[in-house]
Amino acid sequence: MASLRALECLVAVADTGSITQAAQLLHSSQPAVSHQLASLERETRTVLLRREPRGVKLTSAGRAAVADARRAIEAAASAVRSARAAGQAAGGVLRLVCAQSLTVPLLAAVIRQWHRRYPEVAITLRESTAMDEALGLVDSDEVDVAVLTAPSAGRFTVTALAEEEIVLAAPADHPLARQSHVRLEDLEGAPLVHFAPDNGLGAWLDQSFARAGVHPETVMRTSVTATAPQLAAAGLGIAVCPVSAVSHGFPGAVRSFSPRWVRQLVAVTSTEPDPLVARFIGDLRSHGMSVPRDVRTQLARNDPPDDTPRPPS
Repeated sequence: MASLRALECLVAVADTGSITQAAQLLHSSQPAVSHQLASLERETRTVLLRREPRGVKLTSAGRAAVADARRAIEAAASAVRSARAAGQAAGGVLRLVCAQSLTVPLLAAVIRQWHRRYPEVAITLRESTAMDEALGLVDSDEVDVAVLTAPSAGRFTVTALAEEEIVLAAPADHPLARQSHVRLEDLEGAPLVHFAPDNGLGAWLDQSFARAGVHPETVMRTSVTATAPQLAAAGLGIAVCPVSAVSHGFPGAVRSFSPRWVRQLVAVTSTEPDPLVARFIGDLRSHGMSVPRDVRTQLARNDPPDDTPRPPS
């Protein structure tokens, strides 16, 4: 295959009409340019140049080749520019996948900031309710970074981003809403708006309940994380969910568990993140988790003591 340097020599001769001037343009020697041109003619198996008393002219084959040679040189230069821009967060593509409930409270503000500061960076986003699915996208190189709860698998590079509280959501008139905080034991036999099997939160919560020896009664299931607290507030039962699932203006009660129950949020990459991904992860860490003010106020007003071991997770 013809080298990029040989194509550069062909274009330089076409532009200057002289091997000597082409060598000067390329900061090379005349023999070196001649060698590259000879190599290119061997590769193409045809004559590309005619040497004349007043210089060098392209043959018809040479003229045909030089047009593609210009495009190849520009493509190579464009590849370098794109890589440099991505390394400086000034261009490139950033492919994300995140847990469904984290899109708004963790990613939205940072993505909005990047749209303003780095308009040449194209950001794509997928949402998922299953950790295995999201990790599979990282493993197959379909995404650059996954924003999830901490995975147990050790084959990925994991960067801590923030902690997120697990809370109880209930109707405002529910007996548990009269408590400043709740214990896992208080959920024994309680009607629970739970998560469907395709939402990984369901299995995770079932394991936590089992370790604590608690058996709430599932009255219905939903795949959408943010729907569970809304259904609970509507009077269908209680919901145990990440605080990110509780929206501004929530009509029910939100209570912390005692001891406080939190999960770790992380950025997962297949290897050490490149400069573009690393900068985005750094901005996620700096921004942290956004919780609506009215939800924060409810939790702060009923802040539980935090001096005992956390619930099983």
